Amino acid sequence: MEEKLSISRDFDFEFGRWNVRHRRLKERLAGCDEWEEFPGTSETRPVLGGNGNVEDNLLKFPGGAYRAIALRSFDTASQTWAIWWLSANDPHQLDVPVIGKFKDGTGSFFAEDTLRGDPVAVRFLWLHTRTETPRWEQAMSQDGGKTWETNWTMDFTRA
Repeated sequence: MEEKLSISRDFDFEFGRWNVRHRRLKERLAGCDEWEEFPGTSETRPVLGGNGNVEDNLLKFPGGAYRAIALRSFDTASQTWAIWWLSANDPHQLDVPVIGKFKDGTGSFFAEDTLRGDPVAVRFLWLHTRTETPRWEQAMSQDGGKTWETNWTMDFTRA
Protein backbone atom coordinates (compact mmCIF):
# COMPACT_ATOMS: atom_id res chain seq x y z
CA MET A 1 0.00 0.00 0.00
CA GLU A 2 1.38 3.41 -0.98
CA GLU A 3 1.59 6.02 1.76
CA LYS A 4 -0.10 9.31 0.95
CA LEU A 5 2.08 12.24 1.97
CA SER A 6 1.18 15.84 2.49
CA ILE A 7 3.39 17.90 0.15
CA SER A 8 4.22 21.54 0.71
CA ARG A 9 4.26 23.80 -2.35
CA ASP A 10 5.70 26.81 -0.48
CA PHE A 11 9.02 26.85 -2.36
CA ASP A 12 7.69 25.87 -5.80
CA PHE A 13 8.15 29.51 -6.88
CA GLU A 14 11.92 29.05 -6.64
CA PHE A 15 12.31 25.96 -8.82
CA GLY A 16 14.44 26.53 -11.90
CA ARG A 17 17.34 28.80 -12.84
CA TRP A 18 17.86 32.35 -11.62
CA ASN A 19 20.18 35.30 -11.91
CA VAL A 20 20.76 36.80 -8.49
CA ARG A 21 21.80 40.29 -7.42
CA HIS A 22 23.42 40.11 -3.99
CA ARG A 23 23.79 43.03 -1.63
CA ARG A 24 25.71 42.37 1.60
CA LEU A 25 26.90 44.51 4.49
CA LYS A 26 30.68 44.44 4.71
CA GLU A 27 30.50 43.89 8.47
CA ARG A 28 27.59 42.54 10.51
CA LEU A 29 26.31 44.07 13.76
CA ALA A 30 29.17 46.55 13.90
CA GLY A 31 27.43 49.81 12.93
CA CYS A 32 28.60 49.34 9.33
CA ASP A 33 26.58 50.96 6.56
CA GLU A 34 28.90 50.02 3.68
CA TRP A 35 27.39 47.48 1.29
CA GLU A 36 29.02 45.39 -1.42
CA GLU A 37 27.04 44.25 -4.44
CA PHE A 38 27.85 41.30 -6.65
CA PRO A 39 26.13 38.95 -9.10
CA GLY A 40 25.42 35.28 -8.85
CA THR A 41 23.32 32.45 -10.17
CA SER A 42 21.06 29.94 -8.49
CA GLU A 43 19.26 26.76 -9.48
CA THR A 44 16.68 25.06 -7.26
CA ARG A 45 15.18 21.61 -7.63
CA PRO A 46 12.81 19.53 -5.46
CA VAL A 47 13.98 16.52 -3.42
CA LEU A 48 12.35 14.25 -0.81
CA GLY A 49 9.30 13.71 -3.00
CA GLY A 50 8.54 17.44 -2.98
CA ASN A 51 8.96 18.09 0.76
CA GLY A 52 12.47 19.38 0.33
CA ASN A 53 14.66 21.22 -2.14
CA VAL A 54 18.26 22.07 -2.89
CA GLU A 55 19.30 25.53 -4.03
CA ASP A 56 22.72 25.44 -5.75
CA ASN A 57 24.38 28.87 -5.73
CA LEU A 58 27.34 30.45 -7.48
CA LEU A 59 28.27 33.65 -5.64
CA LYS A 60 30.60 35.98 -7.55
CA PHE A 61 32.09 37.96 -4.66
CA PRO A 62 34.44 40.84 -5.53
CA GLY A 63 37.29 38.80 -4.02
CA GLY A 64 36.46 35.61 -5.94
CA ALA A 65 33.62 33.25 -6.68
CA TYR A 66 32.52 30.26 -4.62
CA ARG A 67 29.65 27.80 -4.41
CA ALA A 68 27.17 27.13 -1.63
CA ILE A 69 23.86 25.34 -1.22
CA ALA A 70 20.70 25.91 0.76
CA LEU A 71 19.13 22.63 1.84
CA ARG A 72 15.47 22.79 2.87
CA SER A 73 13.12 20.18 4.32
CA PHE A 74 9.46 20.35 5.30
CA ASP A 75 8.13 18.68 8.47
CA THR A 76 4.56 17.61 7.75
CA ALA A 77 3.78 17.17 11.49
CA SER A 78 4.75 20.73 12.53
CA GLN A 79 4.05 22.28 9.10
CA THR A 80 7.42 24.06 9.28
CA TRP A 81 10.49 24.27 7.08
CA ALA A 82 14.12 23.96 8.16
CA ILE A 83 16.80 25.67 6.06
CA TRP A 84 20.50 24.88 6.30
CA TRP A 85 23.38 26.66 4.50
CA LEU A 86 26.49 24.79 3.38
CA SER A 87 29.40 26.70 1.88
CA ALA A 88 32.23 25.27 -0.21
CA ASN A 89 34.49 27.50 1.90
CA ASP A 90 33.71 25.31 4.94
CA PRO A 91 32.44 22.06 3.38
CA HIS A 92 32.03 20.07 6.61
CA GLN A 93 30.05 22.72 8.52
CA LEU A 94 26.28 23.08 8.14
CA ASP A 95 24.99 26.36 9.57
CA VAL A 96 22.41 26.27 12.35
CA PRO A 97 19.03 25.71 10.64
CA VAL A 98 16.48 28.49 10.55
CA ILE A 99 12.95 27.16 11.14
CA GLY A 100 9.68 28.71 10.03
CA LYS A 101 6.79 28.82 7.62
CA PHE A 102 5.00 30.83 4.96
CA LYS A 103 1.96 33.00 5.54
CA ASP A 104 0.29 34.94 2.73
CA GLY A 105 3.29 34.42 0.44
CA THR A 106 5.93 35.59 2.94
CA GLY A 107 8.29 33.10 4.53
CA SER A 108 9.69 33.88 7.99
CA PHE A 109 12.42 31.67 9.47
CA PHE A 110 14.35 32.05 12.74
CA ALA A 111 17.29 30.59 14.66
CA GLU A 112 19.57 31.28 17.59
CA ASP A 113 23.25 31.40 16.62
CA THR A 114 26.49 33.17 17.51
CA LEU A 115 28.51 35.88 15.80
CA ARG A 116 32.07 36.56 16.97
CA GLY A 117 31.27 34.44 20.05
CA ASP A 118 28.18 36.45 21.05
CA PRO A 119 24.60 35.13 20.87
CA VAL A 120 22.45 36.48 18.03
CA ALA A 121 19.02 35.80 16.64
CA VAL A 122 18.94 35.14 12.89
CA ARG A 123 15.99 35.79 10.59
CA PHE A 124 15.48 34.81 6.95
CA LEU A 125 12.60 36.37 5.04
CA TRP A 126 11.28 35.26 1.65
CA LEU A 127 9.37 38.16 0.10
CA HIS A 128 7.52 38.76 -3.19
CA THR A 129 7.20 34.99 -3.70
CA ARG A 130 4.09 35.41 -5.82
CA THR A 131 5.91 37.62 -8.34
CA GLU A 132 8.55 37.09 -11.02
CA THR A 133 11.14 38.78 -8.76
CA PRO A 134 11.29 37.06 -5.36
CA ARG A 135 13.61 38.43 -2.68
CA TRP A 136 15.47 36.81 0.20
CA GLU A 137 16.74 38.79 3.20
CA GLN A 138 18.92 37.83 6.15
CA ALA A 139 18.93 39.86 9.35
CA MET A 140 20.48 39.51 12.79
CA SER A 141 19.50 40.80 16.21
CA GLN A 142 21.54 41.25 19.38
CA ASP A 143 18.49 42.05 21.54
CA GLY A 144 16.41 38.91 21.17
CA GLY A 145 14.54 40.10 18.09
CA LYS A 146 13.39 43.53 19.28
CA THR A 147 15.46 45.17 16.53
CA TRP A 148 16.94 43.66 13.37
CA GLU A 149 19.85 44.60 11.13
CA THR A 150 19.39 43.36 7.57
CA ASN A 151 22.84 42.31 6.38
CA TRP A 152 22.24 40.44 3.11
CA THR A 153 19.64 40.58 0.34
CA MET A 154 19.24 38.49 -2.79
CA ASP A 155 17.01 39.67 -5.64
CA PHE A 156 16.06 36.93 -8.11
CA THR A 157 15.21 37.21 -11.84
CA ARG A 158 14.68 34.26 -14.18
CA ALA A 159 17.75 33.15 -16.13
